[in-house]
Amino acid sequence: MTAGAYREQVWDELMQRRACAYPLPPHGHCPNFTHARRAAAALLACAQVAAQHTLIVGPERALYPLRTLALKAGKTLYVPHQKKAGWYWRLTDPRGARLSALPEYGEAVLVPDGAQAAVLACVAADPQGGRLGKGFGWGARGLGLDLPEYTLAHPLMLSARLPCPPDSQVTLIGTAGGVVACDPA
Repeated sequence: MTAGAYREQVWDELMQRRACAYPLPPHGHCPNFTHARRAAAALLACAQVAAQHTLIVGPERALYPLRTLALKAGKTLYVPHQKKAGWYWRLTDPRGARLSALPEYGEAVLVPDGAQAAVLACVAADPQGGRLGKGFGWGARGLGLDLPEYTLAHPLMLSARLPCPPDSQVTLIGTAGGVVACDPA
């Protein structure tokens, strides 16, 4: 199965099961799935992530709850700049979690100094750490920054093994039911 065909299958299933919210339809996006806030809270409560104070977090709508909770917990975030490729918004104020608030509460920087990990949105993932993104955008093929990468997923976005090559590898998957520690073996 091609990555594109599998994405379509996941998007269709999420839509049919009413497991996603704005923006709708989820096609072409990393879905803003139901219970994303619980998945974000689970990931942030994981000891490995809780110990990190600086994260790169994607601008996708599904990651908005994670940005909010992380900033409220005192973490520093770097969110990719939407208009300057290669730049980031550095955030410490929870009021900056919304993309529209980044210019007011964020500081545009070129280097994500001190970043300890990255949270990328996905369309699908598996317990071996395979992550399939939307196929384009800032994190389409992972970041290549030699940092651990994490993602959030709805159960409908998880498969025993992706039926296509992954875009990148993650070490943790936050779900509403807890955290999946990925084992590439």
